[in-house]
Amino acid sequence: MQALSQTIQIGPDQVAPQVLRRPGFCPTRQGGCKRQATVCQSASSAGRRQVLEAAAVLAAGSLLPQAASAKGYVPAKDQQDGYSFIYPFGWQEVSVSGQDVVYKDIIEPLESASVAVTPSDKKSVEEYGGLGEVAKTFSEEVLTPKGQPVKVLGVNKRAADSGRVYYEFEFASKAPNYIRHALSAVTVANGKLYTLTTGANENRWPKVKADASAIIKSFNVDDVVKT
Repeated sequence: MQALSQTIQIGPDQVAPQVLRRPGFCPTRQGGCKRQATVCQSASSAGRRQVLEAAAVLAAGSLLPQAASAKGYVPAKDQQDGYSFIYPFGWQEVSVSGQDVVYKDIIEPLESASVAVTPSDKKSVEEYGGLGEVAKTFSEEVLTPKGQPVKVLGVNKRAADSGRVYYEFEFASKAPNYIRHALSAVTVANGKLYTLTTGANENRWPKVKADASAIIKSFNVDDVVKT
């Protein structure tokens, strides 16, 4: 499992993000705008939460069709790498080294969703090992900085209609000043290893676990047709 632990870097909450400020909104992340920045609102810090909540109401009324796939969520789709997922409306895209894409809550920065994509010579995530083994290796060696205690809280194996297998697991890591509660999903496709991770501060987990679960369950990777 040593090779697996070296495939991707640690999660986005461990790296100071650079907020993307250039104009343009590309929630579906199609190939032509893969690196295009997004800014959801240009409100003051004091009123951001109210503005975002009002925008979510408008989205539910189909005035913002990009959020219409699920009430309160925005779909993100990367056609170049073939993955898609949803994230809560109002989260903002930021740039983090080692991650293909990261979305964060603008008020609670530990609440985020990130995808890492790295080369793989495997045909299935099962070739890396059993569910418990992969969950332990990822949570301890890949998604958490060295020296932080980690506890795996649960594991799940999901098979898509296509037959593609996803390993899903829940874990908590203890930093000096907080505990991060997280969910991750890992799969293999297109000669790549895909890892989606979402989480929050432990004291916020009861309020956000439904969103985190929705993000993980929405994660899907399609076969990419080479042209």
